Amino acid sequence: MATTTTISQVGEFPLISSMVGDLTMGQAVTLGPGDDGAVFQVDGSAVVSTDVLVEEVHFRRRWSTATDVGRKAVAVNVSDIEAMGAVPVALVVGFSAPGDLPASWAREFMAGMTAESQKAGVSVVGGDTTGGPVVSIAVTVIGQTAGMAPVRRDGAVPGDEVAVIGQLGLAAAGLALLGRGFRSPRAVVAAQRCPEVPYGQGRVAAKAGVHAMIDVSDGLLADLGHIAEASGFAMDIDTAKLDITESVRTVGMATGVDPLTWVLAGGEDHALAATFAPGTVPDGWTVVGRVLPPDEAPDPTVLVDGQVWQQERGWTHFHS
Repeated sequence: MATTTTISQVGEFPLISSMVGDLTMGQAVTLGPGDDGAVFQVDGSAVVSTDVLVEEVHFRRRWSTATDVGRKAVAVNVSDIEAMGAVPVALVVGFSAPGDLPASWAREFMAGMTAESQKAGVSVVGGDTTGGPVVSIAVTVIGQTAGMAPVRRDGAVPGDEVAVIGQLGLAAAGLALLGRGFRSPRAVVAAQRCPEVPYGQGRVAAKAGVHAMIDVSDGLLADLGHIAEASGFAMDIDTAKLDITESVRTVGMATGVDPLTWVLAGGEDHALAATFAPGTVPDGWTVVGRVLPPDEAPDPTVLVDGQVWQQERGWTHFHS
């Protein structure tokens, strides 16, 4: 009977060596893993963002492969850099796991990170490992503004068009399926395991003069709500303009859930949502609403078809 080699049997430094052996560095990186710190060049201001993924909160090993988790760790972090209109340059990862974790899982996790980082155009330049009760991953991404101002959340103004790029509702539909023990439609399950971030579109939006932008991690209404609150103006979403994919509709029918709730409040899709001056929305983006003047809606909230949305608006941690 074959035995599984665990990370405790391999040891910390041999494990690290096996995890970083296939990494390649971008042109901006002058010193990658192996020293006390990484060294890289940044064009303009540096933009930094951190996300944490915890087993049984953000992923489940029985649902996702190690490669899926590695890809997701990169994707959910780089999407924040995209939302700032910046270009991702480098990332570091903190990896904590129980000693009985198969060493092969750690290597496959790193293979997933490597594949997704290449797709996103970012270099994995270092990190740290430690022991812990469950698999926990903390990733910090550094981006560069490269001659442009960072895009903030507080720039929306009345008359702006609200637009999105990337698919909405798939990750939540996938979670509903996985929770019921199903594995298809594959599109929604894949979106839950690792989101398809619209890489490069944050920069496209910045060059188009975007006023405010955010990545849709907690749900469209919740995240647009952050823009509304920061900018001081309300928005109105026209649900007739939202794209509800056939796979999301299929899962909604099978589970008895209105698919619109996943599109508006599902979260974890990591699409981009932004506001633009009329006529400046880039190709590929879909206009789904507008920013309202104070005389139409005095409170900085997000309306749905002109009405207050009465259901859940998105995900929050530490809720009761």
